[in-house]
Amino acid sequence: MFQGFEKLNVKTRYVRFAGLVGGSGPAVLLLHGYPQTHLTWRYIAPALAGGYSVILPDLPGYGDSRIVEGGGRWTKRRVGEALIDLMQALGHSRFAIVGHDRGARVGYRMALDFPHMVRSYSSLTVIPTLDAFAGVDAAFALNAFHWFMLAQPNGLPERLLAGDPIGFVDAALTSMAGSLDRFEPEVLSAYRAAFNNPAVRHAICEDYRAAAFEDREIDSADRQAGRKLSCPVSVLWPQRDNAVGPTPLDIWRDWADDVSGHAVEGGHLLPEFSSQAVLDHLVPFLSRVAS
Repeated sequence: MFQGFEKLNVKTRYVRFAGLVGGSGPAVLLLHGYPQTHLTWRYIAPALAGGYSVILPDLPGYGDSRIVEGGGRWTKRRVGEALIDLMQALGHSRFAIVGHDRGARVGYRMALDFPHMVRSYSSLTVIPTLDAFAGVDAAFALNAFHWFMLAQPNGLPERLLAGDPIGFVDAALTSMAGSLDRFEPEVLSAYRAAFNNPAVRHAICEDYRAAAFEDREIDSADRQAGRKLSCPVSVLWPQRDNAVGPTPLDIWRDWADDVSGHAVEGGHLLPEFSSQAVLDHLVPFLSRVAS
């Protein structure tokens, strides 16, 4: 799936990163979402590698990336700092970010906190955490119940997930993809193996706890201070998510001045099952910002 790519194995101050690297040219950092790993990018990364240096790590605590030092909550700010360490270790002082789901939340935090390093930011299916919580209604809560279950304190979700981790991750992936049959067997096996690891499940719960508390507070402080992403921003979202009221494009224009994007056909897993539509928008966007 990743012909010509090499394994990523880099220990930074707090994280030993796993994943893949490949290609040559301006650097592009690809950040996956829940409950996946870097395999999310199996259709995107090879298409970009002809013109870019493509880095696709597992997020800290996800997949095979292990947090080796540092207590306290791994907020998106801390995850972003660890990824900055990774990019610097690889020799990249300036780069584009493409993020899906949880990775997109890390990505915009990095663009806000490290504007001198982030050349551009692309969001797949995500609006900022502050706006997402502000828009919660019954339909959202029922569809995305895991936002609230996984954020519960005192290890409760970890204990519940331990009862049937494969059943839970299969249900999550089925909800996102429509059917487990859409995943290649080796990809589904990798996603299941990752979620079957108690350390990974704990990191995922901490990710959602951070979003419900610290990340939301940090977003709110930025909003009150009028801070915006200074880099060009690209936004894609599933056509089925269009509704009455502001679109994701409208919402992101409150956070950045240079924003482009549109809805595309497909569901939540745009990098995996709407990859050509993503590339049709992403390739010219990255070319523009790289030049």
